[in-house]
This record gives sequence, structure tokens and C-alpha cells, in this order.
Amino acid sequence: MSLPVLKNRAARRLFLDRHALAEQPVGPAKGDDLLALIRRLGFVQLDSINTVERAHHMILWSRRQSYRPGALKRLLEKDRRLFEHWTHDASVIPTEFLAHWRLRFARDAETLRSRYRDWQGPEFEAKLDEVLARIAAEGPVRSGEVGEDEARGKGGWWEWHPSKTALEFLWRSGQLAVTRREGFAKVYDLAERVYPEAPALSEAETIDWACGAALDRLGFATTGEIAAFWAKVRPEEAKDWAARALKRGEIEEVAVEGADGARRRSFARPDVIGAADSAPEAPARLRILSPFDPALRDRARAERLFGFHYRIEVFVPEAQRRYGYYVFPVMEGDALIGRLDARARRAEGVLQVAGFWPEPGVRMGKLRLRRLEAELDRLARFAGCDRVAFDPGWLRP
Repeated sequence: MSLPVLKNRAARRLFLDRHALAEQPVGPAKGDDLLALIRRLGFVQLDSINTVERAHHMILWSRRQSYRPGALKRLLEKDRRLFEHWTHDASVIPTEFLAHWRLRFARDAETLRSRYRDWQGPEFEAKLDEVLARIAAEGPVRSGEVGEDEARGKGGWWEWHPSKTALEFLWRSGQLAVTRREGFAKVYDLAERVYPEAPALSEAETIDWACGAALDRLGFATTGEIAAFWAKVRPEEAKDWAARALKRGEIEEVAVEGADGARRRSFARPDVIGAADSAPEAPARLRILSPFDPALRDRARAERLFGFHYRIEVFVPEAQRRYGYYVFPVMEGDALIGRLDARARRAEGVLQVAGFWPEPGVRMGKLRLRRLEAELDRLARFAGCDRVAFDPGWLRP
């Protein structure tokens, strides 16, 4: 039996709507409104790179340009309506999902002990009780405040001393929580002092929730994409869930057309074609996205859906880079039209644009250039800069 076909433009429309990119980036962006946006996305990835603004702030700003970083800090560190833990990477997550993270805590405790032992050595295990006892007696700590007598590395990002490794293990396994960040450094406290009480759920309940919630936020997905969304469900568990949900009529199979016309078998909620047809058209204005934007996190899916081949060239030698090592994708409507290399020179009040590379076939006429310059002005203000400056030859072929 042939599958219903979700055409590429309709698939993009639905996908962008589920990622809050099919509407104008206006409206309130604090308190309940900001929490609702993060709940809609599922989570927001944290990242330390700060060439213009940190990734989590740019993700939220690109959807609500009234957003300011203090609003996220309040929800996370004061109101405790968000908590920080792990999806595919460190992320902020609605606290209402905390009960479903018990499974993550248990699985991380099982897998990370052997992984950390192989990577950092077994010494951290002897520090677990010591670190817990110190925090219980003295209160929150940063990694630099424990293991004072332990050898430190010489600046490598992953050169953890044993007590730092113990802190991370205890956090990932749910015994500690990140109570706040100072700069970008995590401050750890006992989990019971930070997390509210959460009901006990069975493994099956969490797997069912995680798979359904992932599919609802993606619009359509393979079982691999469902498993990867929260990165807590195993691939075989996502396959079993899909088989059961399909039998119950809770989902259906659909062929999703890519940018190149190829079709990929996926799962979706019933009447996904109607949902895609009723989804709004993305506005024509330009948006500058974070490299870690949730719509682009899965690079292979972004290429299939938008025809946009995107990698961050951090480890590519400068002479071999086609673009800057950390370029920002630029979206117009439902298309990704280019990539931007920019840096905030805050001491001088300048957002410096080193380059913009249009995608093949994208012509930078006067109207599109005006839209880009207008978005750069908005980004400069968000980054605390007064003006935008352009390097000679910034508009690249």
C-alpha cells in the first residue's frame, strides 16, 4: 500500500511551525511566556561559545526578539521552573518534565561510571562520598573549589581532576544539581535542595512520554530521530514504541519528501497532511540563527529537508575552511539562504561582520541586503553593540 506523501514545502512549513520559526519573532519573552516557548521546543541547548551571544540566548532571541538573558536566569535559578541537565548535550528543561529524568539519572549512573573510569581513570570513584559530604556540610561548590590538592591539567577543556569528574558524575546521575552558573561555570548543590519533589514513574511511562513528546515536537520523524530527540530512549525502544503506537492508531506512516525530491519513510500523528496544510507560512524576514538551533541540530535532517549542508568547522585548519569556523545560518521564510561570520567587539560597541556567504542560487539584491542589514542591526543591539561594521569584501561569492 502506498503511503501518503508529505511534500517538501508542506514538510518545511510544519517543521518550522513546531520549532516556533513560522511566526514573527515578536511578543513577550519572560515568565510564563518564555516558559511556554521552551516547553514548545522541549529544551534549549546550552553552549559556552560567545562570539556574538551564547547559543541558548540566541535560540530564544531568534524566536522572540524582546528576549533578554535575565529572563532565562530567573526561570532557571530563582523560580526553579527550569532545570539544567542532559539531552544530547547540556540543556535547560522545563521542571515539569523532571519526573521523566529519573530514567536518565539511572541510566547515566550505569553507563558513565565505566565510561569515566576508562577516560579519566578510577580515582574519581574514591571522591564521590567525599564530595557529597562536603556539599552537604558546606553548601554549593564549583569544580575549582574541590580537590584543591589534586593535580590539574594545563588548560585542556576536558582535563578534569578526580573531584571534578566526581562532581559531573554525581550531577549526571541525579545526586547533585546545578543550582546556578557563575559566568559559564556550573555551581553544584545537593539535588534535594534544588529539585522539587517529582512523582515516581515506571520506565515504560517515561519511554511512552519521551517518544510521543519527541514526535509532537518534530511533526514527523523516523524512530532514530525520535530516540535522538531527548537522547534518553534507546533506538530499539523507539522502534517498539512506534510499532505499538501504529497498531493502536496513534501514529501513521508517511513518505516525507526532501529538498531533492527523495522520499523518506517516517512516522507522524494521524492527518499530518492536514496539519501541514494548515500550518502558517514562515515570514519573509531574515533571521540569524544559532549554530545550535534545535531546527538544525540534526545536520543530516537539515540537509534532507532544506538542502542546507552545514557543519561547524572548529577543528578545520583556517587555510582549509570554506567559511569561518563558527558561522551563523541565515533563514528567509522557509529557506536557509546563507551563513554569516560575525563577532561582537563589545569594548568598542561594534558587531563586526567578516563575511556572508549566500547559498548557491541566492541573489543578494537590494531588498534582501536591506533585510540582512536590518537583522544585523537588531542582533547588534541584542549583543550590546551600538553599530554594525563590515570587513572589506564581506559579501562573498
